[in-house]
Amino acid sequence: MKKIAVFASGSGSNFQAIAVAAQAGTLNVDISLLVCDKPGAFAVDRAEMLGIAALVISPKSYPSKAAYEAEILQKLAELEVDMVVLAGYMRLIGPTLLQAYEGKIVNIHPSLLPAFPGKDAIGQALEAEVGKTGVTIHYVDEGMDTGPIIASEAVEIAPGETRESLQKKIQRIEHSLYPEVLEELLNGEEEAVQWEKSVH
Repeated sequence: MKKIAVFASGSGSNFQAIAVAAQAGTLNVDISLLVCDKPGAFAVDRAEMLGIAALVISPKSYPSKAAYEAEILQKLAELEVDMVVLAGYMRLIGPTLLQAYEGKIVNIHPSLLPAFPGKDAIGQALEAEVGKTGVTIHYVDEGMDTGPIIASEAVEIAPGETRESLQKKIQRIEHSLYPEVLEELLNGEEEAVQWEKSVH
């Protein structure tokens, strides 16, 4: 079974959706660790309730981004983590983690990228008065939400849509799409190979 670490900075609703899918058996992974850069974030409480180990680590305690990421990397190496899953992690990933996990860091973003990258994508979409936005899952590179897109799903913006109502619609999609895509990324190819073997 593949091992993942989930990175979150806030409430951790996507982290919980992934954990629930793993417990239900629809996502065949071992969530080895939650990494949180914000002491006091609700994601840490969720980890405790779910029985998942948490590394709460404040970047301010380190002299540089490289030193901060090196500390995280050491923990990921100890746990033999296969993939890093960003779920509301509000920091750009630096070279230390990018090089160690090249092609193995994924993120979820609440817009149809490349539209509305960065912070407050929901607010950006409402301000732009577009008819739809959505959810994008993508690989992480050194840019701000610029990595190759893996999957996306559109969400209609209704007349009179509020930030709260749009956020709920987007989160409903996120909470089902992210576990599905992770299952495909982590286990899809292996299953195909096994299926091929059983056919021949």
